[in-house]
Amino acid sequence: MRAPSNTVARARRLRRAMTLPEAILWRELRRQALGNFRFRRQHPVGPYVLDFYCPEARLALEVDGAAHDHPLRAARDEQRTAWLTKHGIRVLRLPARDVLRGDDAEHVLPTIAAACAEGVEHPGSSPACGGGGSRAADD
Repeated sequence: MRAPSNTVARARRLRRAMTLPEAILWRELRRQALGNFRFRRQHPVGPYVLDFYCPEARLALEVDGAAHDHPLRAARDEQRTAWLTKHGIRVLRLPARDVLRGDDAEHVLPTIAAACAEGVEHPGSSPACGGGGSRAADD
């Protein structure tokens, strides 16, 4: 799905300014710890930039910090998730504290792997964790 040029430009900026939890998770995803599942970081889709995206599983990973607990942000996140779901992209929410725990992301990889496998085996289903993306991160 094509993204507007301003979204592509924003994705490029975000790749250079990833948060610590995003950088830690990207390090683990780049190690090919999930076998054949490959991820793109700060991937533009329509009007949004996804933290991470696996095209094979049509799965977005969103690393949510404390700001996503605010009611206004949560409402915006729900709209975003609804848009992504409508376009066939599942959303898996990963709290930043879980990625940061122990200063590595290895303990979240099994959850991500299961969600990827579920997406390939059952396209259109919700990820095993994250409630199908009840909250979604904007850039």
